[in-house]
Amino acid sequence: MKITEQAAIEMKKENIKEIVKEKYGSIASHSNLLMQQSCCGSSNCCGELEFRMIGDEYDGLEGHHPDADLGLGCGLPTAFAQLKKGDTVIDLGAGAGNDCFVARAVVGESGRVIGIDMTEAMIAKAQKNARQLGFHNVEFILGEIEELPLPDNIADVVISNCVLNLVPDKEKAFNEIRRVLKPGGHFSISDIVLKGNLPENIRQDAEMYVGCVAGAMEKEAYLSVMRKSGLVNIAVQKEKQIAIPDESLLKYLKPSEMEAYKQSGNGIFSITVYAEKEQ
Repeated sequence: MKITEQAAIEMKKENIKEIVKEKYGSIASHSNLLMQQSCCGSSNCCGELEFRMIGDEYDGLEGHHPDADLGLGCGLPTAFAQLKKGDTVIDLGAGAGNDCFVARAVVGESGRVIGIDMTEAMIAKAQKNARQLGFHNVEFILGEIEELPLPDNIADVVISNCVLNLVPDKEKAFNEIRRVLKPGGHFSISDIVLKGNLPENIRQDAEMYVGCVAGAMEKEAYLSVMRKSGLVNIAVQKEKQIAIPDESLLKYLKPSEMEAYKQSGNGIFSITVYAEKEQ
């Protein structure tokens, strides 16, 4: 039987989800040293494509819990999320709970923080961390971002850190974000996007390793999906290029091609984006 193009797309989406679950389940079940193998970690690689994403932005930050920090982020969305005491916050792709605990330090006892993750091992790790910290207003729920197991209009703020690039259907994801936000609520999301065209052999290698650019969209297309979902006042709060060392690029490109690529302005970028749901 001939597989239709749409069926092939759906198969690819499900394959990505299974790879993500397997990869992050493995990370949750082992030592934090595994963060070195994650492409959203502080020191990481994609197959042979080695590059660095974020530094030590969490060091000294109130609410930061080292056991919950698996080095999987590509930004610091809580720093831009305009959190305040009493807020209800949802963290999409909460992992072991790191950003949830940072958010809880701001919203306080009167607030509520809900972490969503589709990996059972991550949920178990996050719940254990919350119990050890004695937090009763931080909860972790198993679920997928494209079908959030939450009621409408529940959140003042939604945050996420280097997760939506791994979600196959971003239109559904942003529709769900809009649905769970209260009227006038907002989000701050750090994520991976692309600018221009990556050299094909670099992209293929990076896509082989979950957490790098697998599922990442071109920046303007990514922002366009937000607008299509009805979100407003969209603004890029922070943007930085993910530097790929010359020695890594030279595994794929001739010296002249490498220089052309570096001068092109194209590449992999970490962005933190803000948007609101209309009143």
